[in-house]
Amino acid sequence: MKTIQAYRFALDLTPAQERAVLAHAGAARVAHNWALARVKAVMDQRAAERTYGVPDDQLTPSLGWTLPALRKAWNSVKREVAPWWPECSKEAFNTGLDAIALALKNWSDSRAGKRAGRPVGFPRFKSRRRTTPSVRFTTGTIRVEPDRIHVTLPRLGRLKLHESARKLARRLDAGTARILSATVRRNGGRWHVAFCTEVERAECHPARPHATVGVDVGIKHLAVLSTGELVPNPRHLDTASRRMRRLARRLSRRVGPDRRTGQQPSNRWRHAQTQLARAHARVANLRRDGLHQLTTRLTAAYGTVVVEDLNVAGMLRNRRLARHIADAGLAELHRQLGYKTGWNGGRLLTADRWYPSSKTCSGCGTVKAKLALSEREYQCEACGLALDRDLNAARNLAALAAQIDTAGSGPAPGRGADRETRLGGQVAVKRQPGTATAGQTGTVPPQGGTTDHTLARAH
Repeated sequence: MKTIQAYRFALDLTPAQERAVLAHAGAARVAHNWALARVKAVMDQRAAERTYGVPDDQLTPSLGWTLPALRKAWNSVKREVAPWWPECSKEAFNTGLDAIALALKNWSDSRAGKRAGRPVGFPRFKSRRRTTPSVRFTTGTIRVEPDRIHVTLPRLGRLKLHESARKLARRLDAGTARILSATVRRNGGRWHVAFCTEVERAECHPARPHATVGVDVGIKHLAVLSTGELVPNPRHLDTASRRMRRLARRLSRRVGPDRRTGQQPSNRWRHAQTQLARAHARVANLRRDGLHQLTTRLTAAYGTVVVEDLNVAGMLRNRRLARHIADAGLAELHRQLGYKTGWNGGRLLTADRWYPSSKTCSGCGTVKAKLALSEREYQCEACGLALDRDLNAARNLAALAAQIDTAGSGPAPGRGADRETRLGGQVAVKRQPGTATAGQTGTVPPQGGTTDHTLARAH
């Protein structure tokens, strides 16, 4: 099975190498801003000419937004716009032009209704101070050295890694991986290189291919499994909040930049800013590592994993829970389960957003009309079942997989449920890519009549 996979490694750059990488990132920013200014000037000129009554066939010729068109326009003026262009790789300018071409396409598709999701605004100019330095290489010499602690990139030469690249090197030596591109980026005060590769993965099977696990995610516990296991929420942001507040206060007392007066930041301000950025990066790395360990363990052990389609963006609008929801990384957990089930030969089933997993009794199937968030224990009035509400929801999710297998697959009626109480209908369950029926949707008869409000599911 061929798949696209990224390998990211930290770099240990010398001062000269760091200046060279920053120069390439600056070249990408210059090309991006030039192309955006050129496109905007042509659009404004054509709009002004239309107000004068100029016919469409006599308007100023429009500038193509595709990468080849922008690259051709840049090559014709780069000697005047950037006389220093021979000092940087052509891939640096191509990085900025590719970014603006994609941004313009997304904006155009969003206006035309061809792009789903939130409306995309018109691209903005990149600031030297606020933009994350980044440059991508797609051609030239891109390789991992035989010692596996150095990499070679075009114009930048031989760069030392902070860690061994043996995992990628083994695949390259065996011929099961091919490097497509390499991106150098600064994150949290440290430089990283990410190799985008095409990997030929061996066929894998879960340890228990016929076993099913329901995963109920939340804040009190990061995940509650239908097996009864409680995965604690590490709350990395809360743990590091005291130190981060101290670093933020220290940064505010330093002499920082001021665009109004042209004041440059002091070295002490830069040092304090780096310390704060590293503290944030450490929290992100700890959160990512914990999610990887959990998702890898689940997908390697169970053939079927069932989760809920939570409206995380809507849950973040709750100002009382937004910080805790963001710290848990619920959307990232779902994303990792999506591709790791495909890698391990399993399947991921996603219950509909309004499926009443918490309100449904896992014993008899009775659905409560209302279930307050403060009720942490589920009490069934029909059969007398009493257990933790999260465990009850996880068991209902696990039971959903058996209903899908019994009912088969077919088209889902819309979202499958809404916010109103109903006595009949169907519950849609999406099959994620990586399964035998990728992209299809199965329908299951409901177990009751009411639905959960997404915000109330933020345990």
